[in-house]
Amino acid sequence: MIISRTPLRISFVGGGTDLPDFYRKDRGAVLSTAIDKYMYITVNRFFDHRLLLKYSKTELVESVEAVEHPLLKACLKLTGITGGTEITSMCDVLGGTGLGSSSAFTVGTLHALHAYKGEFVSAEQLAQEACRIEIEMLKEPIGKQDQYIASYGGCKYIQFMPDESVWVDPVICPPEILAELKRKLLLFYTGVTRKASAILKKQKRRTQSKFKELKSLRSLAEQARKYLNLHQVDKFGKLLHENWTLKKKLAPGISNSGIDEIYERARKAGAIGGKILGAGGGGFLLVFCHDHSQSSVRQALNGLREIPFELESQGSKIIYVS
Repeated sequence: MIISRTPLRISFVGGGTDLPDFYRKDRGAVLSTAIDKYMYITVNRFFDHRLLLKYSKTELVESVEAVEHPLLKACLKLTGITGGTEITSMCDVLGGTGLGSSSAFTVGTLHALHAYKGEFVSAEQLAQEACRIEIEMLKEPIGKQDQYIASYGGCKYIQFMPDESVWVDPVICPPEILAELKRKLLLFYTGVTRKASAILKKQKRRTQSKFKELKSLRSLAEQARKYLNLHQVDKFGKLLHENWTLKKKLAPGISNSGIDEIYERARKAGAIGGKILGAGGGGFLLVFCHDHSQSSVRQALNGLREIPFELESQGSKIIYVS
């Protein structure tokens, strides 16, 4: 049996510039961090030649071609596993909530299947293969940041180049600065799940007309890294607000009246900045506020479930082999 553990993520700034329609014309950049919420994938020998797949539903099929789950089917094809295998997935958080669970699922499944075959794979290989599956094979209208942060972990500044290469660099700052950043972040679940692809399709169609905004988002990612380098955590919080103001302009559905009302309640209670995570439309709200404002922000957002979290320094890893 093999078990992989792959972190979910919080994308701070630059989201949207990791989409091919942008970075193939002008370099993209994001600042993102892994967190201690995980996707777990187990792979084990099955009793006979068939494939047993357990996720939100259960499939027992004769061949890879009969698999319904598109990501599992693509992972099995890419790794060359044809049968006699059981795969089970579990996650700490609901899917469709903006924490990158779909890409964590792909990365974690690939990692576990490679390990099942006795193969070592690097973080770079995992990220590349996950991008190949989601973007090239399945034609999902998504970017590359989720696959890379799930594979590498940590707090990273990631650049997406026109030649398809990806540069992954750690944010250079003392641990106490990242601890201060984490202390000033609160994470709330809005109670709404959504399918990211619906919003991203709209965003994709508007890439050319929103090129100016996307370039500004890339600049904010560069500035965010600089603020952490210079230990200017409070400026990072203001930058989150700038990012969210720009991000909402990229496509309809990224925000709505309900989300705007929740965000303004947090701001009036003392939050400096924040954003809806992922493509938008629901899921998790991240807010940045000083220690002395956190109780008032929590009171203002009473009714939303707060999710405690920590930053995660490691990417996808194999945690059990037998």
